[in-house]
Amino acid sequence: MPGLLIALLMGLAVAGACQGIRMYRAEAKLPPDLAVALEVGATRVSAAGGAVDRLGMRFAPLVLRLMGPKRVAAKRRRIDMAGNPGGLTIDRYAARRAVYGVFGLVLGLVFLTNGQPLFAAMTFVFGAMAADALIWQAVRERREVIDRTLPDFLDVLAVVVSAGLGFRQALDRVAEKYEGPWADELRITLRQMDMGVSRRQAFDELRRRNSSEQVAQFVSALQQGEELGSPIAETLIQLATDMRRTDAQNSRRRAAKTIPKATLVTLVFMLPATMILIAAGMFLGSGSDFGSILGR
Repeated sequence: MPGLLIALLMGLAVAGACQGIRMYRAEAKLPPDLAVALEVGATRVSAAGGAVDRLGMRFAPLVLRLMGPKRVAAKRRRIDMAGNPGGLTIDRYAARRAVYGVFGLVLGLVFLTNGQPLFAAMTFVFGAMAADALIWQAVRERREVIDRTLPDFLDVLAVVVSAGLGFRQALDRVAEKYEGPWADELRITLRQMDMGVSRRQAFDELRRRNSSEQVAQFVSALQQGEELGSPIAETLIQLATDMRRTDAQNSRRRAAKTIPKATLVTLVFMLPATMILIAAGMFLGSGSDFGSILGR
């Protein structure tokens, strides 16, 4: 009976693969938004990611409908916060989620029928979480890079503003000299302002796209300074100083949390293993007769 079930599952897998190849080779017309999504970031996506996208792109609209408008909007915001890593869009995410989900489900059922529930659970988790793992990692890395870049950027911006340029021109001039996530965010904000969006709304969007506390602090300080009429250069310098002080405090806090963790790892893993090695070495080096000890 298990052999028959395994054969049935393998047959379904082969049939699904053949159907996927047929759909891949078919000259079906893609939805306009999905076609644009496949074109956007085509030079940034890896070969493996592109293959997965093309395999699951026919199922992306179905995945988006199953997610619902609220979850799609929340996921789109998370992708924006991640900076669209590797050319990722909401449609590419849906395509990858379909492929990873089917792969994890089929492989998990195979492991489950073979009496390997641990591997089955691992493949089920992979199918459910693989598409989101890239976004989580990219959001965290992007936030760290922005937090590290922002104080130096504010110092340079304060110098340029003090030289006599207006804030809008100084922001554009300094953003051209920087690269990375923070420069990308500033260019988006500047383009929004060029298209007629008010400066307050553009910076509100900047804060919405980033989960960094320093970005929120930067936007709030700019808006308060604009309302109170305080000198922008002094505000930027004071803000950079406060950010460096906060970053130093956070570093000391993280270091303080690391010491108990390292101690726990040493006590739980390294110390018992070391004691076992020492005891085994002393016992083997003593030349004791195992037969006499065991009474043989």
